[in-house]
Amino acid sequence: MEWMIWLLVAITLGIAELFTLTFVLLMLSGGAIAGAIAAALGAPLEIQAVVFTVVSLLSLLGVKPLARRWRQNHAEPAGAMGLKALEGGTALVLEQVDNHHGLIKIEGETWTARSFDGDQVLEPGEEVKIVEIRGATAMVWRQT
Repeated sequence: MEWMIWLLVAITLGIAELFTLTFVLLMLSGGAIAGAIAAALGAPLEIQAVVFTVVSLLSLLGVKPLARRWRQNHAEPAGAMGLKALEGGTALVLEQVDNHHGLIKIEGETWTARSFDGDQVLEPGEEVKIVEIRGATAMVWRQT
């Protein structure tokens, strides 16, 4: 009968973990499962409690740091958002771009553009690099 109580505790902790997402309750749930196994094998309540404590502590001290390290190593880098995400990308020149005027196409949208280097004149059909966005104008550079 004691193993059922441990199992109920494990399930309850597992469900609670779904709301916290900290992994702490999941480690305690693993300890409760170990306690349930000890109870099913006929261990006295004191031994079950020790098994629960040891497994929970080992899980917290061992698995959580490993999971944190893995998550940090495999996390997607935080990318630029909004207009900053366009910088460094490419565009197609639609109308001649110089220091004073021009039009380009960025991801299907038409943008006003200026040459980042005031001396460059970019012709229609050229692919250019977006150096930065200033307001609603893209500052572009000839692709090399």
